[in-house]
Formats: sequence, structure tokens, C-alpha cells
Amino acid sequence: MSGPDPRPVGEDDLHAFVDGRLDTPRRAMVEAWLAEHPEAAGRIAADRAMREQLRARLAPVADEPIPARLRVANLTRPNAFPVARWRPFAAAALVFLTLGAGAGWIGRGLVQPSVTTLLASEPATQDAVAAFRTFVSETVHPVEVRANEMPHLVQWLTQRLGRPLVAPDLRRLGFRLMGGRLLPAGSEPAALLMYDDDKGTRLTLYSRAGTDAGRTIFRFAREGDVAAFSWIDAGMAYVVTARTPEARLLGVAEAVDAQVRGLAPARPAGTAAP
Repeated sequence: MSGPDPRPVGEDDLHAFVDGRLDTPRRAMVEAWLAEHPEAAGRIAADRAMREQLRARLAPVADEPIPARLRVANLTRPNAFPVARWRPFAAAALVFLTLGAGAGWIGRGLVQPSVTTLLASEPATQDAVAAFRTFVSETVHPVEVRANEMPHLVQWLTQRLGRPLVAPDLRRLGFRLMGGRLLPAGSEPAALLMYDDDKGTRLTLYSRAGTDAGRTIFRFAREGDVAAFSWIDAGMAYVVTARTPEARLLGVAEAVDAQVRGLAPARPAGTAAP
């Protein structure tokens, strides 16, 4: 009879725990480990909550009826698809199946991408996380211009970026604007706005001109205890970064995105943070 699995709990175990893919002994070990690591337990709880939210949002699609042309009875009906017409499709299907298997193996890390790979492929995210780590621990000079100089802050950063800058109002999510600073981003400037909440949690919004004039989906990355959501819209790259659960950070990203796109009201530029 084999004893308990001696392997230490790793990221693969945590992902499998969220997905419900662990066997009973290993699940018990992960649960015991999480009980001793409350910060990780909070992150996993947020991951599970997000997974359930996604399942709920996609449930209507899963419940849609199968189109009649794809039902087994129609596919197996005699003469429904003549052999002469079937062979080229079969050959193509074989090619795609082979390519798909290879791509599945090559892209196996993309389903649950490692943070190192994701950050390396996202320069704005990499720079945003580095800026967060550099300035979030500052007590005397966390920002160059404080929120009580809002008009000057917004005008200054707008002029330096060459793009209209919006300072999102995140008070309904518990975050107050502290101020901002200008950062170098290669040959281009970048803006960093910093927020905090009543518990001392600090959050940054990093923005700079991007190379893509279109729009991308939110991309999530984690580097140790730091989480980030990034996206591009209308030629601007945005990254929100904090030491906070993914679910809360996603809410911030959605609020920022809505305000910079003008879909939700932002605090007027002349209004100081409370």
C-alpha cells in the first residue's frame, strides 16, 4: 500500500484543485497546505469564484441545441454525403487533426501560461509590474504629483503622452487616487497612477501608447504575489497591478476600461480625491 504523495504542493496542484481534477489524497494535502497559507487560499478562492462566473456566463451557449446538420442521424443518413465528396474532406480533416495534435502539444503551456512566459511576451505588463514593485513600497514619495493637484497631474501627463489621459474614479471599488508620475518606456513616455484603499492596499494603473490600433481582450498575469490585468484599446496599452485577488482586480480593470472609453463617468479633472 503506497503512502501519501511526497511531492510538495506546486502551481500545477493549485490549478488542478481549482478545476476539480485532484484525487482524494492529493486534494486533502492541498487543502491542508492552503489552510497554512491564507494568502494563497484567498487567491485560490478568487480563482474558483471566477471559474464559476465564467461557467455561468457560458452556460446559455452550452445549452443551445445542436444544429440539425450536425446531428448524428443526419450525418449517418445514407447518401447524405457521397464518398467522392467525402474523401477530400477526410484528407483535410486528417491534416488538421495532425496539426491540431502538434499544436496542442506545442501550446500546452498556453492553456495555463506560466507568468514568466506571459510577462516576457507582454512588455507593457512587464514594465508595469516592475514599476509597481519599485514605487508601491515608497512611503515618502510614492508619486510625483499628488491627487490634490488633479488638474496639473492630468494636463501634465496628457501633454507628455500625447494622448488624452483619464484618471479613473475607483472609489466605488474602495480605491482612492493618490497621484501619479511619469515613467520612461523605451523611447516613449508612460504614465503611472497610484491608488490605495482603507487597508493600505495599493494599486497602479500603467498606460502608454501602444502599437495596436485595435482592441484586445483582458490578459491576466501573476508574478509571485503581484497580479496584473492588461489590454490595448485605441492605440493605448493599459495595465492594472496590485497585490489583491484576481476577481477584485478584474472588477478594477473593467471599471478603468469603461471610464477611459467614455462608457462610464469619471471624476471631473478638477475634482480632488476624497
